[in-house]
Amino acid sequence: MKDMSLWAEADWIAAIAVVVLIVFLAIGGKIATQKEPEFAGHPKGLYMLFFAEMWERFSFYGMRAILIFYLTQHWLFGDGKSNLIYGAYTSLVYITPVLGGWLADRYLGQRRAVVFGGLLLAAGHTLMAVEGTGGQSDPTINVFWAALAFIIVGSGFLKANISVMVGQLYSMTDTRRDGAYTIFYMGINVGAAIGTILVAYLGQTLGWGFGFGLAGIGMLAGLIVFVLGKSSLKGAGEAPAPLAKGKEFGLYGVGFAAVAVIWALVQYQDVIQNLLAISGVALLGYVLFESFKLEKEPRERMFAILFLISLNPLFWGLFEQAGGSMNLFTDRFVDRAGVPAGIFQSINPIYIILLAPIFAALWQWLGSKGKEPSAPAKFGLALAQMGLANLVLVWGAEAYGIAAMTPVILVFAYYFFATTAELCLSPVGLSAMNRLAPKHLASLIMGAWFYMTAVGNFVAGKIGEATGGESGELTKQGLLDIYELFGWIAIGAAVAVLVVSPLVKKWMHLDTLKDEAPAADAETLDFPAAARPAE
Repeated sequence: MKDMSLWAEADWIAAIAVVVLIVFLAIGGKIATQKEPEFAGHPKGLYMLFFAEMWERFSFYGMRAILIFYLTQHWLFGDGKSNLIYGAYTSLVYITPVLGGWLADRYLGQRRAVVFGGLLLAAGHTLMAVEGTGGQSDPTINVFWAALAFIIVGSGFLKANISVMVGQLYSMTDTRRDGAYTIFYMGINVGAAIGTILVAYLGQTLGWGFGFGLAGIGMLAGLIVFVLGKSSLKGAGEAPAPLAKGKEFGLYGVGFAAVAVIWALVQYQDVIQNLLAISGVALLGYVLFESFKLEKEPRERMFAILFLISLNPLFWGLFEQAGGSMNLFTDRFVDRAGVPAGIFQSINPIYIILLAPIFAALWQWLGSKGKEPSAPAKFGLALAQMGLANLVLVWGAEAYGIAAMTPVILVFAYYFFATTAELCLSPVGLSAMNRLAPKHLASLIMGAWFYMTAVGNFVAGKIGEATGGESGELTKQGLLDIYELFGWIAIGAAVAVLVVSPLVKKWMHLDTLKDEAPAADAETLDFPAAARPAE
C-alpha cells in the first residue's frame, strides 16, 4: 500500500514537472517571437540565456542534491570517501571550462560550444539513470563514472561560454551589466530550486533512476530553448572566423577524448589533487605572463582579476559543503519531519530568487549615489557572511544540545547567510571577470574563474572528509568542530580583504574603462568570440 501511495504521489510530481516545463518553454517562446530588441529594459537575448541556463541548472542541481546519498546508499562508499568523490566531481566540473573556453575563444565560438556541451550533458544525465544493482562490485558502476565524465566535460563547454555571452550583449560601460548578471543568476536558481525539489523527491522516494531521468529531461529542455532563441543573441557567441566542417568535427572529437580521460580521472581523487596543484600554478602563471604584455592599466586590471580569483578556494570550499557534509548532517542530525533531506538543497536557490532582485536594486541604488561597494569589498562581505553561516549553525546546534536533533530553523539560517554571501560574490565575480578582462582573453579568464572555483570544490571535498574524523564516518561533533574552525578563518580573511579592497579597486581603473570599439546599434550588434589584443 505504501508503494502504491508513492506511485500516486509520483504521478502528481510528474504532472507538476510537465506543467512547469511547458509554462517556461511557452514564456521563452513568447519572448523569442517579439520583434522588439529589448524586453523589460534588457536585450532579449539575456532572457534566452536565462531560460537555457535555468534548465541546465535544473538538471545539474537536481542531480547534485542526491549525489552524496547515491554514493553512500547505493554505491556504498563511506562518508569520507563519498565527500571526496563529490568534491572531485564538482571540482572537475569547474576545471573543464578552461578547455571549453579556450576552444570557443579560438575556434568554435561560444554558441557552438554551448550546443555541444548541452548534448554531452544530456547524454550524461541519461546515463545517470542506469542504476544496476548497487555496491562497488557491481560492474554498472563504470556506467556511473561515464555519466559523471559526460556531465563534467559537457559543463566545461557550456558553463564559461554561456556566461561570456551574457556580457557580449552589453557594452563595457553599460551600467546594466551587474543587474544583467544578477538576473541571469536568478535563472540559474529558478532551475536549481525546481530541479532540486523534484529530482530529490523522486530520487529519494521512488528510486534513483526516476530522479536522474527527470534531470536529463530538464537538460534537453534547456538545449531546445537555446537553439530556438539563437536569433535573439544578435550575433553574440559566433566563431571568430569561418570554420571548416572537418575542423569543427575534429574539435568535437577533442571533447569526446576528454570524456574518456575524465572517466579514468574521476575514479582517482589523489591524482586530481596533484592535477589541481600543477595545472593551477601553470594556469595562473600563464595569466600573469599575459598580464605583463599589456599596458599599465589593463595589466593592473589583470592583477585585480587575479586577486579576486584567489579568494574562490576559501569561499567555495565552505559554500560547497551544502551538497556534501551539510547534506549528510541534515539527513542524520536535523529534525526534518520526514521531508527528504535532498529537498533542503532547494533553500539556497529559493532564497536567491527572493533576494536577488533586492540585491540588484540595492547595488543600482547605491551606485546612483556613488556609494556602491567595490567588487573586492563585496568579496570581503561575502567571506564574512559565509563565516557567520558556519558559526550560527555551530552555536545554535551546541546550544540546543549535541545529543538532541538540531532544529530545522538552523538549517534555514545557515543557508540564509550562505545565500547573502553568494550574492555578494558570484554574480559580482562573473561580471568583474567579463568587464575587466581583455577581449582576446575573455573566455580564458572566465575559465580561470571557474578553475579556482574548482579548487574550492575540491577543498570542500577535503573539508567534508575531515568532518568524519579518523573513522571517516561523519559525526555531529566532528562536523561542528570543523565548521567552527573554518567559520573563524573566513571572518579573518574577510577583514584582510576589506582592508586591501581600496588598493584593488584602484587597480581596476573603472574611471577609464571603455569599449575597445564603438558600440553598434542594438539591431546590428555582432560581437566576435575572440577580438584583437587590447591596445
